[in-house]
Amino acid sequence: MNKLPILPLRDIVIFPDMIVPLFVGREKSVIAIEEVMKADDENKTILLATQKDALIDNPKGMDIYNIGIKANVLQMLKLPDGTVKVLVEGVARIKVAEVKDNGKFLIANYSDYQEKVTKPEECKALVRAISDQFEGYVKVNKKISKEVLNSVSQIEEPIKLSNTVAAHLNIKISEKQELLEFENIEIRLTKILELLESELDVLKVEKKIRSRVKRQME
Repeated sequence: MNKLPILPLRDIVIFPDMIVPLFVGREKSVIAIEEVMKADDENKTILLATQKDALIDNPKGMDIYNIGIKANVLQMLKLPDGTVKVLVEGVARIKVAEVKDNGKFLIANYSDYQEKVTKPEECKALVRAISDQFEGYVKVNKKISKEVLNSVSQIEEPIKLSNTVAAHLNIKISEKQELLEFENIEIRLTKILELLESELDVLKVEKKIRSRVKRQME
């Protein structure tokens, strides 16, 4: 069984292939990152897992989802107020077996989480459908950059596509966690396509309402 410091996350689910800045303020989490940065090897590795309840300040193992990711800490910057800004890169899904408090920070036993492609042709069709829908989603949702759209349109590998699109969906934390936990890639891609279509419908309705209100005000 492998063992690494674990960083509980509030209000964010991180996927493999994502590079994300995090602001860390809790003492145990700051110490965990400092411990990771002492490592001699090139990869400064930590586990990231989302809290079930973001309001819990001192989470235990039962308060953290047991599917998270292994991530590399690319940069660390100490801020004047004592918090730390870190840039992390998601590497792979992991399954947390046990979380312990060593007195300084949380440490977890973990194992690799196997992802399975059982129907390659179905995956290929889903990848194409998601790429098309994501293009429409980006046109309506102005918060996503054209660069993201360009990168998604060039991804043919199902697992990487699922991670990239899931990371940019404006959905609940519980729904993102569900996407992280799917082992079967066809099921994960199907769920992403459903969520994309649902979000696209909502955004289109919102756009119509805004246009109508604007016309009435004018």
